[in-house]
Amino acid sequence: LRSGFYNTAIKLAQVAKIEDLTNINLFLVAKEVEEALLKKDTSQCLNWCHDNKSKMRKMKSTLEFNVRLQEFIELVKQNRKMDAVKHARKFLSTTELEQMATVQQGMALLAFPPGTRIQPYCDMFKESRWQELIEQFRAENYRLFQLSNQSVFSVALQAGLSALKTQKCYSDRNFECPVCQVPLNALAEHLPFAHCSQSRLICYITGKPLNENNQPMMLPNGYVYGEDALTRMSLANDGRIVCPRTKEIY
Repeated sequence: LRSGFYNTAIKLAQVAKIEDLTNINLFLVAKEVEEALLKKDTSQCLNWCHDNKSKMRKMKSTLEFNVRLQEFIELVKQNRKMDAVKHARKFLSTTELEQMATVQQGMALLAFPPGTRIQPYCDMFKESRWQELIEQFRAENYRLFQLSNQSVFSVALQAGLSALKTQKCYSDRNFECPVCQVPLNALAEHLPFAHCSQSRLICYITGKPLNENNQPMMLPNGYVYGEDALTRMSLANDGRIVCPRTKEIY
C-alpha cells in the first residue's frame, strides 16, 4: 500500500482473509486525493480536510490554507485576476497571523506574469507546488491516523540489520551475514553499527565461537582461526594448513 500497489495489496488481503485487519480503505481514500491533486483538482483534498477539520485544527495543519493558496495562484496564472481577488477575500482573508506574510506574497502575484524570474514569486508559480501539496497531504494523513512514514516491516527489518551490522560488513563480506548481502547492504548503509558490550570472537572458517573449547590460533600471516578448524584442515591435507584468505600454505 505504501508503495502504491493497491490492487496487489487488496488481492493479498482477500487471499489471506485479513481484510478486517487492514486499513486498505484509508490508503484508497488517500490514493483518490493524490490522483486528483496530480490533475490539479483540489475538490477531493478539500473534502478530506472538511471531514477531518476538528482533528486538523488540533494538529495546526496548514494543508487547507496551502490548497486554497494554490487555487488562488492557478487563477492568477489563467489571468483571471478578478476571480483570484474574490477567491482571496473568501478563503484567505481569515488566515492565521503567521500565514499573513505568505498571503501578502500571494497577493503580489497579481502584479507579476507567470514567467517572472523574480523571487519568491517565481517559485510560487512553479508546477512543483502541486507535488509539494501531495507530499504534505501524505504526511498529514499519516499523522492524523498515527501512521509512521515507514511500515512496521521496514522498521523491524532495519532494527534487525542494525543489531547485526559491523564494520566488517563493508570491508570483508560474509555470505552468511544478512547485512553483507547486496539488497540489504544498501538498506543498512545509514544505520548505526551494532552495540556490543562484550566482544565475541567467531571462527572465520566454521562460524563457531572461539573460547576455551575452541581456542583462537594465529597463523604466521596474522590471521586467526579456531583450533577445531585448523586441526581438521591439517588432518585433511597431510599436516598442511591453507589460509582461506591469502591461500598461503603452512
